[in-house]
Amino acid sequence: MTGLHAVSVPVLLRYLGQLDRMLVRLAAFAAAEQQSEEALLSASLTGGMFDLKHQVLIASGFAIRALLPVAPSLEPLLAEKAVTLEELRAVIARRSAALAALDPAMIDAMAGSPARERAGEAMVETDALSFVTLYALPNFFFHLVTAYAILRQIGVPLGKADFDGFHAYPPGFSFV
Repeated sequence: MTGLHAVSVPVLLRYLGQLDRMLVRLAAFAAAEQQSEEALLSASLTGGMFDLKHQVLIASGFAIRALLPVAPSLEPLLAEKAVTLEELRAVIARRSAALAALDPAMIDAMAGSPARERAGEAMVETDALSFVTLYALPNFFFHLVTAYAILRQIGVPLGKADFDGFHAYPPGFSFV
């Protein structure tokens, strides 16, 4: 049976890395287009949605929140704030390092532990494995995808390969 560590930490680390690479692409785009990083980070898909900066912070926050029920030592990382692109990348780096340092056997041993967190007006109460797979990972990916969509919307040249790191297409390729 695959353990809690295997279904969470490697996935989160891979996609935090992809998110960081997307932010590198944003920095290059901002420089090439002579656009303010601050303005680009304040872009959102539509009214009533968090901006790019917050989507990045929330996604990287869910990477930590996912393991909090079994690794409470991660909690101080949730309080991190970031305003600039450089600060966002530093937050991702610190959160990635903390996840990478977790002991797989300890995480796996805690899969049945209770997990409890407020989700809007609802209370999520379940075991740690269900919390990670049914609640935290979907929320992580929701905010990651939203960040990707905002980056695409503002003109950063990204594709599916930039999102998942697996796909490869020739230069200029398009499905449409």
